[in-house]
Amino acid sequence: MHTVVEATHALVTLDVALPGIVWGWIITMNMWAKSIGTGVIFMLFYLLKKYPNEAGYLRFPVIVVSLVFIHIFLLFTVLDLHQMFRFWHIFFHPHFTSAITVGAWIVTGLVGVLFLMAYMVFLKKDTVAFDKLLPWAVIISIPVTLYTAAIMAEATARELWQMPTEAVQMILAATLTGSATLILMGGKLPYVAKRDLGIVLGLSAAMAFLLYMSEMVFGPMKAEEVMATLQAVKGAGQYTTMFWIGQLMAFIVPMVLVLLSISSKSESLLKLAAILAIAGLWIVKHVWLIIPQLLNLS
Repeated sequence: MHTVVEATHALVTLDVALPGIVWGWIITMNMWAKSIGTGVIFMLFYLLKKYPNEAGYLRFPVIVVSLVFIHIFLLFTVLDLHQMFRFWHIFFHPHFTSAITVGAWIVTGLVGVLFLMAYMVFLKKDTVAFDKLLPWAVIISIPVTLYTAAIMAEATARELWQMPTEAVQMILAATLTGSATLILMGGKLPYVAKRDLGIVLGLSAAMAFLLYMSEMVFGPMKAEEVMATLQAVKGAGQYTTMFWIGQLMAFIVPMVLVLLSISSKSESLLKLAAILAIAGLWIVKHVWLIIPQLLNLS
């Protein structure tokens, strides 16, 4: 069906409710992989500033991990497009009023910087040039991390996905998974460096958990739609079990394990916390993505 909106002369080609889940596990993979891809860059920057000699060997492995997960993020982004083989229109016919277009250009810039860094450290053996490029990678990674929150916030009929809460959650997801990934990769790091990563993981988990609980308690006061949405994770809601499994795995248990590892200097507990945080975040993101879509748009 199509009509012409007289006020704007815009041609409306589809103006009906979309039933069911539109954004599913593909978008969950998108957000999860992006968090790891940018998070490891943030954490590498921190380690090289505080432990330049001890963390130097992580330069190339971290760039490889970042490139792999950024490309997983891009793969699932393209797969979600309704006309996936027309993604090149974003670059040759761009509309910069779209968060997707702006994000695609920024991610392309990040990928270019990461490949240049890989070239510098692996082929040129030029760690000085690598370290000069790293701050630029960090700066570009920030909007890459945040722009998914902007896309979700554009869904004005989904009151649960609102700024600035989603933006903060995206940053915390990056620091959580970034620190967790480097804990698993940093076998040669001294314990003090691993402890620092554990503290970042624990604080990220604590703040993210606090935000989710704040939405649970105070969100219904904001809008009736939020109240209806959250019924899916309260009481006998259909996503209650999955929601709390995610909260336990991603936030609560890692917080406890980090505290225990610091008191006992146990690296095994830190690794367990890291694995649970990475796996649990996928569940958390998936539940938070799905539950607002259970309400009809009509």
